[in-house]
Order: sequence, then structure tokens, then C-alpha cells
Amino acid sequence: MKAIFMAYNQAYYTELVELLEKNECRGYTMWNEIAGRGSVDGEPHEGSHAWPTLNNAILAMVDDAQVETILADVAAKDASAPELGLRAFVWNIEQHC
Repeated sequence: MKAIFMAYNQAYYTELVELLEKNECRGYTMWNEIAGRGSVDGEPHEGSHAWPTLNNAILAMVDDAQVETILADVAAKDASAPELGLRAFVWNIEQHC
């Protein structure tokens, strides 16, 4: 089992939920209105006067076999609008109950 953490501009909300549903990922946890800044060339998303945009984040637990397809879909979505700063990270899940 793997965990996929996605941080994204709020504008992606509906598209990412649809992406997860398309990939048969029913369960996830979401955080709304989080601040952050990309590590490469992203602008800050701080919810301030100077940087008014905010991000959301999703954490989804998926079977190992689903990871590559989900990441490919995320990469394609990011390529369509790189200025929105969509990122996904994968962690191993050792145990769950």
C-alpha cells in the first residue's frame, strides 16, 4: 500500500477529485486553505495581500498497482497548467488497521 500526497492550487479541486474517482480511489483526506511555496520556481501561496492564492492538499491511500497511473494523470494535469504548481509525493505504508 502507498500514500500519495498531493499539494495543489485550489483551482484544481474538482479536477483532482475526478482524477481520484477515475482511478478508483474512493477514500482520501483533504486539507483546505493551506499556505506554501514550491521548491523549484513556484510563487508563494500564502493567502496574504501580496500572495493571495492558497493551496489545498489531499492524502490518498492506494494499492501499489494504482500509483503509476495516478502519477501519470497528475503529471499530465500539471503539464497543462504548470503555473498552478501541482505536486504529488508517494510514501510507503508499512501497516494499517
